[in-house]
This record gives sequence, C-alpha cells and structure tokens, in this order.
Amino acid sequence: MKKHAITLTVNGEERDLVVPSNRTLLDALREDLGYTDTKYGCGTGECGACTVLVDGTTSINGCLTLAATMDGASITTAAGLAQDGNLHPVQQAFIDNDAIQCGYCTPGMVLKVVSLLDENPTPTENEIRSGLEGSICRCTGYTKIVEAVQDASNRMAGVGE
Repeated sequence: MKKHAITLTVNGEERDLVVPSNRTLLDALREDLGYTDTKYGCGTGECGACTVLVDGTTSINGCLTLAATMDGASITTAAGLAQDGNLHPVQQAFIDNDAIQCGYCTPGMVLKVVSLLDENPTPTENEIRSGLEGSICRCTGYTKIVEAVQDASNRMAGVGE
C-alpha cells in the first residue's frame, strides 16, 4: 500500500506523519497522534462523534476523510478550543446548561456547534436543530443541547455581559 508523508497542524502544533492511502483522519488523529478526544462512533459519518474542524471553522467527519487529503491543513479537536486555560464559549455553555450526559458525543457536538455559529451567529431553534443533523446524542432529547447553543450564541455576541 502506498504511503504519504503529510503535515498537519493539530490544535496549533505542527505534526509530521506517514500514513497509508486508506488511513482515515480519525485513525491518524487518535492512533498515530494521540488525540483521543475525537471519538469513533459509527464509522459511516452518521453520528458526528468524529467531528473535527478544518482551518478553524469547517466541520468534517474524521471517519470519512482520508488523512492523506489533509496534508497542510489545520485541524482543531475539542481539546484545542480552550485558550489560555479558558474554555471556548460553546464548551462553557454546554457545561452551564447541563447539555452533557455521558460525554461521548460532546466533543463532536461542540465542534459542530462552533462551525454552526461561525456560519450563523444567531440561529433560530429550527436552524440549530437542522445544524446539528448528523450529530447523535443517545442520552438526551436535545432540549438542553439546543439551550446550550442559544446560550453560546448569546455569549459570543456579548449579550448579557
């Protein structure tokens, strides 16, 4: 099998690795580079547990993306969102609104929300629910998650400060 030398910047740290042609970004992040906050869920792009951000704002499914195609990309996992010891507003809103149950889906869900709020800083409830499609939480009915997204939107807009 052909192998590819690639460079990824993951959570601000440049990382070089050699990957086989069929290696997924998810496997490269978890197994080759040790970023275990990105989760394996379904392997078919349906659950969102493997969501990462590319170049800061675009969410993708790591299980469907070949690592070799990401050469030169900047990848953010949930662990890379915090800055200077402070959680990202989306992360803090998930905590403050009790939008976390078992936590397995949370990293991918948070990254999907960061991407959603970058595209639409003030989404309606329907836009939030639509934006979360492809991210499955098996522990909740999504009410708390939607509330957390609304709260994060307000925090990022400076509402209530």
